[in-house]
Amino acid sequence: MRNLDFSSWTAMVLSFVGLALVTLVGVAIRLAVMQSVQQRRDRENRQINERLRTLIAAYKALGGSFTGSLIVDPSHKRDLKDAEEAPGAERARRVRDAVEAALSDIILLGTEEQVALAARAASQLVAGRTVETAELVVSLRDFIREALDLGPIPTGVEIPRQGPSRVIVKGGKEGGGKEEGKGGGGMGMGGMGGDMGGGSMGLHLGATGDEGREDEIEHP
Repeated sequence: MRNLDFSSWTAMVLSFVGLALVTLVGVAIRLAVMQSVQQRRDRENRQINERLRTLIAAYKALGGSFTGSLIVDPSHKRDLKDAEEAPGAERARRVRDAVEAALSDIILLGTEEQVALAARAASQLVAGRTVETAELVVSLRDFIREALDLGPIPTGVEIPRQGPSRVIVKGGKEGGGKEEGKGGGGMGMGGMGGDMGGGSMGLHLGATGDEGREDEIEHP
């Protein structure tokens, strides 16, 4: 204000015009910076949402069962081509396929510990050895609960060992009729849809790219 010239109307008008221009430039720069920050935050939100949604699907595929067989049979149909196929072999192959897809997703998006566990399980499948997923399921569960600000499982709660979700095969003995899978990595993503809700670090899980969805809240 000390540099404003009030000696004449013309000088005063020019002084105010110059002040207005400087103010407008400052506001424009501030808006541009705020928009850039908001876009980056939205992009990070979508990435975190998609990562958590994928890991939750993998958790469901690898740990959706507490009873029955909790191991993954690595057998392929080609391994049984010279022998009569055992009952339930089709179900076992579907479970193996869902588990393989889930392991692939974890290797892509998991933490360092989860990637190591998933890689070890995948190596066991390749080697033709049966695989237990309980340890990987516990790691996924703890990570997801922490990301969703749910806190750890209470100390006194004992959770049975978890294994891969069982699938219902058309014409099979269990469920008879409808064919469905209970989630899992690449195979289970289609079945998840809107099944999931919850805040992750102040967010709800939402599909990538769905702007304006009420179930996706931006992170602080």
